Amino acid sequence: MRKFSGLALSFVLAGCMAGPNYQRPKLVVPAGFKEAAGWVPATPGDAAPKGDWWKAFGDPDLDRLAPLVAVSNQTLAADYFAYEEAAAVVQEERGGLFPTIGLTGSATRSGQGGGGTGAGNFPVSSGGNGPRDSGTFEGSVDWTPDIWGKIRRQVQSDVAAAQVSAADLVNATLSEQALLATDYFDLRGADALITLYRQTVAADQRSLQITINQYNAGVAAESDVITARTQLDGAQAALISAGEARAQYEHAIAVLVGHAPAELTISPGTLTSNVPVPPPGMPSLLLQRRPDIAAAERTMQEENALVGVAVGAYYPDLSLSALGGYSADPIGGLFNVSNALWSLGADAAGTLFQGGTRSATVQAAEFAYDESVANYRQTVLTAFQDVENDLSDLRILAQQAQAEQAAVTDAAKAVQIALNEYEAGTVAYTTVATAQLTLLGDQQAALTVQQDRLLASVSLFEDLGGGFTMNNLPSAVQLQQKLPFAP
Repeated sequence: MRKFSGLALSFVLAGCMAGPNYQRPKLVVPAGFKEAAGWVPATPGDAAPKGDWWKAFGDPDLDRLAPLVAVSNQTLAADYFAYEEAAAVVQEERGGLFPTIGLTGSATRSGQGGGGTGAGNFPVSSGGNGPRDSGTFEGSVDWTPDIWGKIRRQVQSDVAAAQVSAADLVNATLSEQALLATDYFDLRGADALITLYRQTVAADQRSLQITINQYNAGVAAESDVITARTQLDGAQAALISAGEARAQYEHAIAVLVGHAPAELTISPGTLTSNVPVPPPGMPSLLLQRRPDIAAAERTMQEENALVGVAVGAYYPDLSLSALGGYSADPIGGLFNVSNALWSLGADAAGTLFQGGTRSATVQAAEFAYDESVANYRQTVLTAFQDVENDLSDLRILAQQAQAEQAAVTDAAKAVQIALNEYEAGTVAYTTVATAQLTLLGDQQAALTVQQDRLLASVSLFEDLGGGFTMNNLPSAVQLQQKLPFAP
């Protein structure tokens, strides 16, 4: 039987395969990113973010939280089981390449006469002919050799589909980790805003005390006191509102790491000033570094193989069968050579006319492949756009951060001058209030710009693939041997 299986497999591997062999479509790739002009091109190894990309921000809390996404996030758990399902389909389809081997055996006791039945419902004779025992023991082999490669093309398709699922899992993991980093920096932005509002409340309280002193001394109007108190009330309300936003970000982070919001508390912290900018490398490297591009490319392989499956339906199927065993009546000496039996058989079946159904099926498969090619090219173009957007955001936001910092410095000086002039009685309190509101607005804008720079950096890490390469996908050998895969 083992020799038969080896011969069968050799026959399959020597057979032809219907349909076109897969060739990755050529793309026109730009020589460089427009927004990366002036940057020194990195080698492929240096350009790709390594491993835990979030560590580039140097934030211990983020370093602690980000790995939990891949471990505890239930959305990713569902994606993982979807990949396992796709990998199991590969094993299921691959089984069709091999013969089906079966064993059967039977035993019968029979007799003649009217004696009824005895134990086990066997007939018992009351006449001269006693019960007789007979039996068979047979082994069978049935095999439909994959002469035209229909099964192998289907296996190719299923392997590619499993690789698509693996790339989707990697992409989902990267997206969830980037979302966590985004929520984390939003939370730290809320922390920074809370600190700013507390400082503003303290400054407004000092201003209110000054106006009260001026009013008591008879050198200021009561309206100045009311204006200062109104401004203090507004700052206190803004402080409360910032606490609400922070709580929501903390709850979102808890769910991303697979916990109920009540189970996670993140202590207040500062918004980092470190904005890492990973080098984008050459655009051609992006084709190997983005899991969504990998998924789109593997989808083309899947659809191309399905064209072969559809073409293979034109050809007839050949089925081979073999049977060997023993049959004896009576059962004694069942396995004697004289009781041996065997048979060999072959069957061929094909369809001569089906009203154009099969040609339409092939056309549909070819159109599905063309669709996957268009989707692949669009995915690549979108990837280039994403990186260009991130680079332009980082460049422009860095310039804006410098301008906002200068505005904060000037506004702080204006507040101090206005306070001094008010205490000297040379200006109205509205001048002080206006200067303070201007300072607060500039400080808020500066925080927003810093937060946006961090989010743009997170987006660039994500759009560069977060350290992924096409080599991270499970190979056809891994899938057919059911080796483990971890994104």
